[in-house]
Amino acid sequence: MTLRIFLKGMIMNAGKTLFAQLMDFLPWSTFNRYVARYGGDKGVRTLTCAEQFRVMAFAQLTYRESLRDIEVSLSAQASKLYHMGFREPVRRSTLADANESRDWRIYADFAARLIIQARALYASEDLGLELSNTVYALDSTTIDLCLSVFPWAHFRTTKAAVKMHTLLDLRGSIPSFIHVSDGKLHDVHALDLLTPEAGAIYVMDRGYVDFARLHRLHLAGAFFVTRAKSNLKAHRVYSAPTDRDTGILCDQTIALEGFYSKQDYPTYLRRVRFKDPETGKTLVFLTNQMSLPAATICALYKSRWQVELFFKWIKQHLRIKQFFGTSENAVKTQIWIAVSVYVLVAIVRKKLNIDASLYTLLQVLSLTLFEKMPLQQAFPGDDYTSDNGSISNQLNLFVI
Repeated sequence: MTLRIFLKGMIMNAGKTLFAQLMDFLPWSTFNRYVARYGGDKGVRTLTCAEQFRVMAFAQLTYRESLRDIEVSLSAQASKLYHMGFREPVRRSTLADANESRDWRIYADFAARLIIQARALYASEDLGLELSNTVYALDSTTIDLCLSVFPWAHFRTTKAAVKMHTLLDLRGSIPSFIHVSDGKLHDVHALDLLTPEAGAIYVMDRGYVDFARLHRLHLAGAFFVTRAKSNLKAHRVYSAPTDRDTGILCDQTIALEGFYSKQDYPTYLRRVRFKDPETGKTLVFLTNQMSLPAATICALYKSRWQVELFFKWIKQHLRIKQFFGTSENAVKTQIWIAVSVYVLVAIVRKKLNIDASLYTLLQVLSLTLFEKMPLQQAFPGDDYTSDNGSISNQLNLFVI
């Protein structure tokens, strides 16, 4: 970031709270089109959809625990509400009604728009694997609910739950696809909802091993890397030479056995057996990618931990674990706004060239949202430099 751009941003944002600056990165004209599409503000006198989004984003970023907590926290900052985009104090009953009645698809479509923007920003991010392919990690997380309070979210006889099925683009850890279902939908059915991307690599655990579905990915020109189930029946067609000192025990081309398996996946597969030198555990990977080194196949599967971090981040830091409403509409609204906030922070991080993790950004913002300082200045550990070196000495001129 050049000195001129940095100082211009500081001057333009003088007097604005960090929350207001964060919200300025959102494409509000696009948001308003989605509101109009679903009639979100029709007949609304107080708390428009845009204000509802801001309130829920505030709740996510500051770890609010309940509707009452949101109301009290915002009331304590009454003098700053106008500058945060609120026309008047927010009542919890009004927010509850909005979450129940405003179509959740407004926020789902808006999140999808932000995802497109974020993925474009991170498209050139280095994966550390010397690959030009897009690499996705596919997984799901189950969020347990109380059956008596959330009767629509069927899971088990005495339990309710919702599932987030997520396809994460590993460049930037940006979700490219999310499907929210009740807890009963098996993971493997999420493959039916995807449009395979030719040349892309899909990394998934063995819960997604269904040979008919994997073969559809193969026919679409996509690649997959997954774990083999313990009951896999196949015979070796060819064995490539391996260096066992690297942990690669075998690298084989195989053909499936069994009547149904051979019908579902009639072409060859690749089986890589790897022994983790740290744990001593042996893992068996299956893939239709025949040309990459075996070590890269192992590294690809290892990279799927990023989707686990995404779920942990969403649950722990964006208040997905506790919902501010009990209807299906309210729960989906909260999930999609949480995803929007996650992606927004990723966009801001990239646009401002902030050298800090998303977790660090979130922690700092949770403590400083009402502060009036340039957003760039809220992250003192970052290296904002001009072509001539450090500009830290000039920052004091613009401290508010």
